[in-house]
Amino acid sequence: MPQHVIIRGVDRQATFFQEDDYGLFKDALLVNADRYGAAIHAYVLMTNHVHLLVTPQAKRSIPQLLQGLGRDYVQRINRQYRRTGTLWQGRYKASLVHDEAYLLHCQRYIELNPVRAGMVPDPGHYAHSSYRCNALGVEDPIVSPHLLYTQLVTGPAQLGNYRKLFESELDRSLVDDIRKTTNACRVLGGDQFKDQIESMLNRRVRPGPIGRPKKKHS
Repeated sequence: MPQHVIIRGVDRQATFFQEDDYGLFKDALLVNADRYGAAIHAYVLMTNHVHLLVTPQAKRSIPQLLQGLGRDYVQRINRQYRRTGTLWQGRYKASLVHDEAYLLHCQRYIELNPVRAGMVPDPGHYAHSSYRCNALGVEDPIVSPHLLYTQLVTGPAQLGNYRKLFESELDRSLVDDIRKTTNACRVLGGDQFKDQIESMLNRRVRPGPIGRPKKKHS
């Protein structure tokens, strides 16, 4: 199942220090995604965090991918800048994404990050995301299109169908839902999908009730 993954810099500090660093990260991302069977549908590299929309091909594809990035990218950055320790803050955040209902919304959320941050007026102006590949057809070996994306861009309109998704802003409540769900490592989807995941995992994937549990009276 697709997952929305976020890795952040320690104390939200920078993880990319100059333009060449983005290229180093992309190289490491490509190598490790291929090595560990992680199909990356969308990504964005911000100054102090990274978003990925990825479908793992094996149980440990995502943790192995991120371990590989730590090994290949962080070690090179540490040598280059004569620093020590990790760049990343604790464990990564991830949420399962219901592909039919939410995958393209999540993909838009990821590729619109630089616009929401006020860095660029249009996602096509940002060099370090999958938007140019998904919307403009610029070759990017990192990107493995999801079936829903390929169905959208098939036919006469081709990539224009995808660009049309960006003509209107994401609903604010949807943005908040994606953000909260991923930060809490829960499930992005409707009730039926959540029921399915809870049955598969035999545990809750919804937030519990707020406040202390009620006392049971004997």
